[in-house]
Amino acid sequence: MLDISSKMKFNTPTTTVLYSIEETIKAYRRLSQHNISQIVPDITVDQALILLLLENNDKTQTEIADLVFKDYASMTRIVKLMMNKDYLIKKTDNQDKRKAKLEITEKGKIIIKKLKPIIQVNRETALSTISEEELEQLYKTLQKITKNCNS
Repeated sequence: MLDISSKMKFNTPTTTVLYSIEETIKAYRRLSQHNISQIVPDITVDQALILLLLENNDKTQTEIADLVFKDYASMTRIVKLMMNKDYLIKKTDNQDKRKAKLEITEKGKIIIKKLKPIIQVNRETALSTISEEELEQLYKTLQKITKNCNS
């Protein structure tokens, strides 16, 4: 447990909790990419996440970009790659011709079915030794850090 004096002491970047959060995210992405690649070799974690977010949402490309923490240019590149792989198509909005709607293709839907069990295994692996109480506390703590950074 950290006491208040240890919070005030300057640590090297690699000994901070924020570094540990980043390290954890990268380790989880490596695990996820490795396991996903075993089933669908030509998809990235970000592409898989986008497919899953589009599956039950009627979100715009910009809204999806925000949800996956991508700038608009990166999201545009990812969507173009996904269209080239026949995972997505873009359809012009009938009400507003300036807007385009992303839709999952049949191939994309098949990919989603293949991905769901892998994602479940990834989550179970990552969280296997963590209790429900620990997860709740971690979630609350991460929300506080996010709120502190956004205020």
